[in-house]
Amino acid sequence: MNNKISLIGAPTDIGAGSRGASMGPEALRVAHIASVLAQQGLDVLDRGNLSGPNNPWLPPVDGYRHLAEVTAWNQAVHDAVYAELVDGRLPVLLGGDHCLGIGSISAVARHCRTVGKKLRVLWLDAHADFNTHTLTPSGNIHGMPVACLCGHGPQALIGMSGQVPAISPKWIRQIGIRSVDEGEKRFVHEQDLEVFDMRYIDEMGMRAAMELALALVDANTHLHVSFDVDFLDPDIAPGVGTTVRGGPNYREAQLCMEMIADTGHLASLDVMELNPALDERNRTALVAVDLIESLFGKSTLMRK
Repeated sequence: MNNKISLIGAPTDIGAGSRGASMGPEALRVAHIASVLAQQGLDVLDRGNLSGPNNPWLPPVDGYRHLAEVTAWNQAVHDAVYAELVDGRLPVLLGGDHCLGIGSISAVARHCRTVGKKLRVLWLDAHADFNTHTLTPSGNIHGMPVACLCGHGPQALIGMSGQVPAISPKWIRQIGIRSVDEGEKRFVHEQDLEVFDMRYIDEMGMRAAMELALALVDANTHLHVSFDVDFLDPDIAPGVGTTVRGGPNYREAQLCMEMIADTGHLASLDVMELNPALDERNRTALVAVDLIESLFGKSTLMRK
């Protein structure tokens, strides 16, 4: 795994349904994300925060809320993430809401095409984020990034990687899903997304889910993790805008991260939807940083 890490803050809640995710990057810094990763022997650069339009907090137009502003933020994210990859560094995007996954993963897809690598995206989330402007109940674009990446969305968002679709649904594994809207459910099924929902994890265990999600990842695979903090059960991570009960507990989440680390192929990361306004004394940020430490190889014992 690349030991050169770049932290990129994207302080916006432009695609979300509640305010506060714009404070996520600072909460992660307060939880010492940079020094925690540096203690792992990693070369950590904090690039500071990107800037973009303010959240106008307007109703949706044609099924999208804040499309122009969402596009501007995602373009800024795309350019920043792509620059780090070209520079041979591992970008860690500190969100912000999950609409920013469009810019981040578009940049990763562009990079993979350039260097001839396969891409595997692990989407750790309570939600499938596979809505479109016709399916969405809210118009909030943080419910649409996976659909946009797979080519279902407005031209400004689907073309960001330089080709449409940016990625194939076959490259994604969704883990921890437990809240999917009615129309979205049908669309996920039609597009044949590979989803390890909480029922699967309850029945088969996190280990089996992760073994399948990581199958065929090899030295020619760029492994991207998009970690929505609402993936976690709200008992351990209350600081998110869209809590859904029944998520992975602390040990299951640790196992998930440790198995990703064991591959040695993690190459980019999003940490999304942390909302300090809804948190208790930065507790969710501290849990998130603890899990990210495991993602970068912290383990109890020396492992072969």
